[in-house]
Amino acid sequence: MTQITPDTDKNAASQSVTAIRKARVRQNGMLARIMLAFLTTAGIFYINIMPAVVSGLKEGLAFTNQQAGFVSSANLYGAAIGALTAVFLIKRINWRVWSYVLLISLVAIDGICIFIQEPTLMVVVRFIHGLTGGLLVGIGFGIISRTTEADKTFGYLLFIQWGLGGLGLMFLPELVPSYGTAALFVSLMAFTLVTLLMMPFIPHYKIEQNQSTHQSETPLNRTLLILNLVAIFLFQAANMGLFAYIIGLGKAQGLSIDFMSPALASASWFALIGPFLVIIIGTKYGRTIPLVTSILITALCSWLLHYSDSAQVYLIANIIIGVTWAFALPYMFGICSELDKAGQLAALGGFASKVGLATGPMVGALILTGEQYDLVINVAVITLTLCAISVMKPAKVLDVYSQGKTSP
Repeated sequence: MTQITPDTDKNAASQSVTAIRKARVRQNGMLARIMLAFLTTAGIFYINIMPAVVSGLKEGLAFTNQQAGFVSSANLYGAAIGALTAVFLIKRINWRVWSYVLLISLVAIDGICIFIQEPTLMVVVRFIHGLTGGLLVGIGFGIISRTTEADKTFGYLLFIQWGLGGLGLMFLPELVPSYGTAALFVSLMAFTLVTLLMMPFIPHYKIEQNQSTHQSETPLNRTLLILNLVAIFLFQAANMGLFAYIIGLGKAQGLSIDFMSPALASASWFALIGPFLVIIIGTKYGRTIPLVTSILITALCSWLLHYSDSAQVYLIANIIIGVTWAFALPYMFGICSELDKAGQLAALGGFASKVGLATGPMVGALILTGEQYDLVINVAVITLTLCAISVMKPAKVLDVYSQGKTSP
């Protein structure tokens, strides 16, 4: 009979740890990028189904436009604070342990939300959810910055977000009348649980010694960083300010939910073209031309939403906005990553993104009068134009730097 000793237990535990480490995927391979995309999406997946969330709160709990908008904004402002906190923590914490704790916390909070029916309490709990999810997202952004060709990894991130977001937009609006808001929160819990199952296989991504010198080698200055952060904020605020109310906008123009659910799902899936192009071309053609062009196209198609009484215009405009939205963001986040491979600045980009995503629905709720969406559209178009102007300089400087020339 084999005797079990403390040494035997230690050997078994050591072998288990070794097996898990061997099971982890290649650090800069496709599977690693996909798993990091899931990790970074888990805390903010509700963003990609935001129209379904807003519509679901109105349909399932009889919230007003303003109340549903405030819930979404509270969630996003919490995420912004969480992402900002990650900026100061990312280099000091065991990111794997923190990720496990945060993922489990998200499952618990979404479960609690199933039983909440009062707007004020929902705002408070979703704010706490945002804090938790935003911290997780900030950690994810920081780890992505430690991969090679971070623009591509961010491309995978947007690919996952828009692809699964399309499924949510396809089915959730129709499930809410039958199952209430539980359908929304159970879907968020399911996504988080899938991410938990991936965690053991994600590489560790330690900060390499040579990365500490990267900051001094890159033409880093406050002006570039501020301009890029402003551009991220404006871009996300403009797009989410429209996206959060896109179902209400369509209804106001006489479109049916039977048309809009598959239309928005189709737009979300067509949007996969955006990050796919980023994954394929990377920075082969620089960042300036792709970025500025895609942002201005987004502005044009946002303006076309004035004519949403035409189902074809509504569908095509949303498809193109989805593509350009998912195309531009990886480049903006990539600019942050180029400035600091330790991941702090990428986490700061996540903060700017969350503040923008939160501000859009908030401004929309404040300027929305009844079911008149013209002002919301116009504000989005102006904001996107300012975004294109803001991002030009940081993109140009990095393009020049990547070509081995002296930066301006």
